[in-house]
Amino acid sequence: MTGPATDTAAPGPVLAADGAPLKRSLRRALRAQKLRALMLIAPLLVFVLVTFIAPIADMLFRSVENQIVSDTLPRTARAIRDYDPDSGQMPSDRVLAAFTYDLVAAAERKQHTRLGSRLNYEYSGISSLFRKTGRRVDDFGESYRDQFVAVDPVWEDPATWVALMADPDWTATYRAWAAARDAAKTAGEPFTQSQPLFVLGDGVGEVLPETASAYAQFARIVQLEDGDDPAAEAPWAPVYLALYRDLLHIGPGAVARLGPEAGAMLDAAHDAVEGFAPVDLSGLYLKADKDWADPGVWGTIKAFSPDYTPGYFLNAVDLQLTADGIAAQPEDRQIYIMLFERTLFMSLMIMGSCVLLGYPIAYLLSNLPLRTSNLLMILVLLPFWTSLLVRTSAWKVLLQQQGVINDILVWLGIVSNSGRLILINNQTGTIIAMTHILLPFMILPLYSVMKTIPPSYLRAAKSLGATNWTAFWRVYFPQSVPGIGAGCILVFILAIGYYITPELVGGTNGTFISNRIAYHISSSLNWGLAAALGSILLGVVLILYWAYDKLVGIDNVSLG
Repeated sequence: MTGPATDTAAPGPVLAADGAPLKRSLRRALRAQKLRALMLIAPLLVFVLVTFIAPIADMLFRSVENQIVSDTLPRTARAIRDYDPDSGQMPSDRVLAAFTYDLVAAAERKQHTRLGSRLNYEYSGISSLFRKTGRRVDDFGESYRDQFVAVDPVWEDPATWVALMADPDWTATYRAWAAARDAAKTAGEPFTQSQPLFVLGDGVGEVLPETASAYAQFARIVQLEDGDDPAAEAPWAPVYLALYRDLLHIGPGAVARLGPEAGAMLDAAHDAVEGFAPVDLSGLYLKADKDWADPGVWGTIKAFSPDYTPGYFLNAVDLQLTADGIAAQPEDRQIYIMLFERTLFMSLMIMGSCVLLGYPIAYLLSNLPLRTSNLLMILVLLPFWTSLLVRTSAWKVLLQQQGVINDILVWLGIVSNSGRLILINNQTGTIIAMTHILLPFMILPLYSVMKTIPPSYLRAAKSLGATNWTAFWRVYFPQSVPGIGAGCILVFILAIGYYITPELVGGTNGTFISNRIAYHISSSLNWGLAAALGSILLGVVLILYWAYDKLVGIDNVSLG
């Protein structure tokens, strides 16, 4: 006798065909599927990152980046923090000395004109100040050089300065490098080893801070810019100014910290500087150009010394950053708010014109027989086969006072020959030309949506007693709204950033903010302001997009 069969198998995870748990196999398969999908879209993702995201990020960075001042005038940027432009005076000798060391180095590197151009965007006239003074600043300190040489002629010898300032190890390394270079040159062999850059000796920067900083910059510029040996070049005159200022302020015994050899050179000079005839630094700058007495110049340098600034964004909304804070631009420079308003107004006008003209055309195309509508669709697409520049140039011919449109109006008797319409070089010309150019971008989404509306809906409405207008307005039009939304977004976003057509047919009254952005990029080279204007334009588009989503709903936008 046998009992009932019992299932003795222990409960466990469900296994896949390969014996692994089914859940783990499913997770592995899903992960592999996601990786394949990522690999497929990776080229497009990289393309979008490089050509779209990266430029926008760079634009946002440039709209606040302001490192040119602190990079070119590092000592001045630190020293001028305590300067008060409201005092009406020029900065102290400490600031002027720092500015002298920075400006002579910038002039040697040919960077002072670029810096002057940058600051000239904020305060007119600074560019010429930097250019003019840059040619003379290497003489600032000549008087001190003469007085040091009068104390001891060795101060005229470049080797004296190297012995005082350079690290002995650097000196030995540099001599070895120079010997190897000369040997290679004599042997006619190539020599590619880069020269060792100048290194200050221990303690020099602590005892003679201004001199060490100024001389180190001089030595490196001599090496890098001129390819020369610092031991063969006499220091700039401002280095003697720095030595005078250092020796005047250090206490007795400080020179001895540099060692007996340096002490022997500096002791006599240290004792003599008290009797030197001082040089009025502010007088040197006023002699170079009297506009240095303007506190606004120094206030502008102070205001734009930080690495990042809101100045570009303030300029983009007709404000300016001054030493006293934020202020309005002079009336003759307040143009950007007006340009933003004009750009928005004209973009809305172009969008509305495209809706009024494009809706009937799309309705006609969607309700004609397929063969006929395809032929007419070619006419809609025909402008895409022609260069935008050619189309815009054609409008210049059509719209001028002696052009085709005015000739037809005169021939029809609508206007007199003496009363020809002014249709170009103004907002009218821009709206007409851009409506024609952007009209296909309204027609195509409208057509694609209208083709999906069943004709039976209108017939059903009419069979229930609705008039043609009621059937259209209550049944057909609401279903075409997604196409209107898609067309409006396309046309508005394209119009707000358009450049070529407003430039050619808009004149001075029909240009957009995009034309001003192009001017700052290609002509004035004020890339920071151009980036700020572009960032604001991007922000306006995003705000309008958000408002459209809240009011209409982005889900109601359809391309068919």
